Amino acid sequence: MKITELLTKDTIILELKSRTKAEVIDELVNKLYSAGKLNDKDEYKKAILEREAQFTTGVGDGVAIPHAKTSAVKTPALAYGYSREGIDYDSLDGKPAHIFFMIAGSEGANNEHLETLSRLSVMLMNEEFRRKIENAKSEEEILNIIDEQERLDAKEENNRGSSTDKLVLAVTACPTGIAHTYMAADALKNKAKEMGVNIKVETNGSTGVKNRLTEEEIAKAEAIIVAADKQVEMARFEGKKVIQVPVAQGIKNPEELINKALRGEAPVYHHTGKTEEHAENGRREVRGFYKHLMNGVSNMLPFVVGGGILIAISFMFGIKAFDPKDLSFNPFAKLLMDIGGGNAFALMVPILSGFIGMSIADRPGFAPAMVGGFIAANNGAGFLGGLIAGFLGGYIVVFLKKVFNKLPASLEGIKPVLLYPLFGIFLTGAIMLLAVVGPVKSLNMGIQHWLGSMGTANKIILGLVLGGMMAVDMGGPINKAAFTFGIAMIDAGNYLPHAAVMAGGMVPPLGIAIATTLFKNRFTERERDAGKTCYIMGASFITEGAIPFAASDPGRVIPSLIVGSAVAGALSMAFNIGLPAPHGGVFVIPIVKGNPLLYALAILIGSFTTAFMLGMLKKPVEER
Repeated sequence: MKITELLTKDTIILELKSRTKAEVIDELVNKLYSAGKLNDKDEYKKAILEREAQFTTGVGDGVAIPHAKTSAVKTPALAYGYSREGIDYDSLDGKPAHIFFMIAGSEGANNEHLETLSRLSVMLMNEEFRRKIENAKSEEEILNIIDEQERLDAKEENNRGSSTDKLVLAVTACPTGIAHTYMAADALKNKAKEMGVNIKVETNGSTGVKNRLTEEEIAKAEAIIVAADKQVEMARFEGKKVIQVPVAQGIKNPEELINKALRGEAPVYHHTGKTEEHAENGRREVRGFYKHLMNGVSNMLPFVVGGGILIAISFMFGIKAFDPKDLSFNPFAKLLMDIGGGNAFALMVPILSGFIGMSIADRPGFAPAMVGGFIAANNGAGFLGGLIAGFLGGYIVVFLKKVFNKLPASLEGIKPVLLYPLFGIFLTGAIMLLAVVGPVKSLNMGIQHWLGSMGTANKIILGLVLGGMMAVDMGGPINKAAFTFGIAMIDAGNYLPHAAVMAGGMVPPLGIAIATTLFKNRFTERERDAGKTCYIMGASFITEGAIPFAASDPGRVIPSLIVGSAVAGALSMAFNIGLPAPHGGVFVIPIVKGNPLLYALAILIGSFTTAFMLGMLKKPVEER
């Protein structure tokens, strides 16, 4: 399909009257509506503004491409407008926009329509093409210029080649998948052609994955550039050098990205968890329990970290300094506790639930799951109840989508604003209150009682397991499982497990830092330099600082890390240390329940255990 089948004379404005961003959006929307391209003008405009809120569509070089894909569009179409004076459109380069193409994609648009719309985005990267468009005097001339450029681009695509054996791969993706995805792809391909570099670019657009990278190509590639503003399939890049940037960087800085790839200036990528891949209509999608759980945990962490540190600071004034009835009462400590514990930390479970639901069912799943999480948090079901609420709310909305799929198309607009939230919140809330809260609350009380009744030997074993888990995959699912358990126990009033978790999480980077200091001949100069930063990362409870060392020598490094972390976790339990703050690092050691010096000793013993194991297991650099 040609672009000029979507852009017609009655959707072209040769001279815009608008002077602001809001006015030009209104003018182009009205043009599409008057041409009979929209079902609902207001709904389409709302979709355009939602897209602008995500990221500006002012792509620079005097061009803006506002776009949306929605059921408010009757038939896929383009609107064009030109402003000689220029309009401030929040463009990437900060310059006024003169050329405006508004893309209207319908909810059920076929791939051919969407690919045609995307080709226009690529054409607008061409300076000569833009100049011709600006100088056009009539609607017919604009249509002829576009037709001619399409012919030239098709011919050039067939003649592309490269002058180097080095292969660079790239993946581009944006939330809408119409404009930025393909503009970034074309910018990278054009720059690679100029530089004589062999490149292949995979696009993750509205029509699915195109030009998919093969396993052979990934194995052969010097590096992979991922210019994306949404999730793409990353597990396949395990162990490869990967440059991850926003899609806008692919458009504006293709040469810099390609040079970095060729020079190998990219970190080695390590996937943080297992995912399931399913084939569906020729497109593989990443799904699974872990993905949804991690979406909830990652969005919950800012509340945990920010609120937890405020709680920790409050404890520095005295464990009960926030309580007006206590002799140690301090008004500032109460303020910190009210913000951190009473509000930020109180949102932890609902946020966890809401984002799990959103990962499962997209935006409609957020509200039911979050309400379910709020019910869990306020009725004694706690962290475990929040996890159940997240999956329950998400899958209830998935079920509702299938049920309401049989409704007339005219009711499509009320599904996300009325039907999904109404029935989703009711069903999730009813199931939580009637069937989930009671049993989970009893289970939580049972776990708490079991932990409280544990003998010293059993506590040490638990600390050994939790500490070791923190070092198995350093930020992956096993690490997160231990961390999540520790936070759940704080929520239940038992502070011992999280102290063991925090000790185990600090050991891997600290142990490596000590090893690079004591056993210099076991590490390259670059590794010794990196080891210095591990002191800071370990002290800040950033376990991931050990990943580069584990990746380069997993057989020796990972066992050393696990043993050291397990020792620290076991000693923490043996010393009967509790940590009431849901975070870690040296700054919370003073407020532990128990002896802070013994807790620091447990962490140091674990770290030196790891360091000495590395010194014994690793060979001198010359021998390697």
